[in-house]
Amino acid sequence: MVTAGMTLESWLAAETEPAPWVVETSGSTGRPKRVLLPRTSVLASVHASARRLGASGQWLLALPEEYVAGLQVVARSLVAGHAPARLEDHGSFVAAAEAMTAEHRFTSLVPTQLRRMLEDPAEAAVLASFHTVLVGGGPVDPALRRRAEEVGVRAVATYGSAETAGGCVYDGVPLDGVGLATDRGGRVRITGPTLFAGYGGDPALTAEVLVDGWFLTSDAGRLDEDGRLQVLGRLDDVVVTGGVNVPAPAVAARLREHPLVAAAEVLGVPDDEWGNRLVAFVVPTGRAGDDLSLDELRDWVGAEHPRSWAPRQLVVLDDVPLLATGKPDRLRLRALVGGGLR
Repeated sequence: MVTAGMTLESWLAAETEPAPWVVETSGSTGRPKRVLLPRTSVLASVHASARRLGASGQWLLALPEEYVAGLQVVARSLVAGHAPARLEDHGSFVAAAEAMTAEHRFTSLVPTQLRRMLEDPAEAAVLASFHTVLVGGGPVDPALRRRAEEVGVRAVATYGSAETAGGCVYDGVPLDGVGLATDRGGRVRITGPTLFAGYGGDPALTAEVLVDGWFLTSDAGRLDEDGRLQVLGRLDDVVVTGGVNVPAPAVAARLREHPLVAAAEVLGVPDDEWGNRLVAFVVPTGRAGDDLSLDELRDWVGAEHPRSWAPRQLVVLDDVPLLATGKPDRLRLRALVGGGLR
């Protein structure tokens, strides 16, 4: 384990290979895990990212440093020779960006952050001046990508986890040295130099997910004809309702395309009649909440997917509850079922 009091900067610069850095997973679906990251894995990710982006420089930290996405922002900046700019040290993202001095500026956001910043003209303009904005921690819908492109923001969607030292697949293409595969059940598997060493204090779980040099993720996906990864969602995101297997992320993505929907998440909750019922958690655009109805959204989903995929319950929210990482807080969402329904 990392020596107490050791900073990331001193850990990266240590003359001999230090003990692994410990990163906790977000616990978005249950108990957090302590992920052991060797320095070689972190540095492999840093260098592969720079090669893919075509440049390195100063990074702006807008995510919690204790999680892997924030850790990598700091590591990339330090390895490039620049202290990272920290959002918490400034009054706003714009002010933090103005304090940066390097030729090339970068940041990493989650989709919710990007969506909110694109709604602010000043923040959107600053984002457009960055070399690249990495977007991870959740699906980046085509509509969000289009909005970013329209204002000149170079957004790159990343996929990865603490176990892979952060994002190791950029816009569906693995970074140099990273191997991708899917098994017969659609589980995404990853190998390469960025993998973690194991879970602290949990050798049994380590043995379950690290098999023959491959990390067996909890995500379902497929590789298209060009070898690009399409993540379909977590394996447990497939909700069995009324005997039908429904991929909840696909339903949520369809809901986000509705003109009156700003954000949406979809989960399954236990139901006496259906086994599980599909619940849509929706943030309306502007004052559109009064105009949204479950029937309309069911028709909207049914126009693109099988009618059996349509949600059976609607929860209207002011915003999606988030974890510190910026990912949707699924436990809080499930706790909301029973209030704010239509």
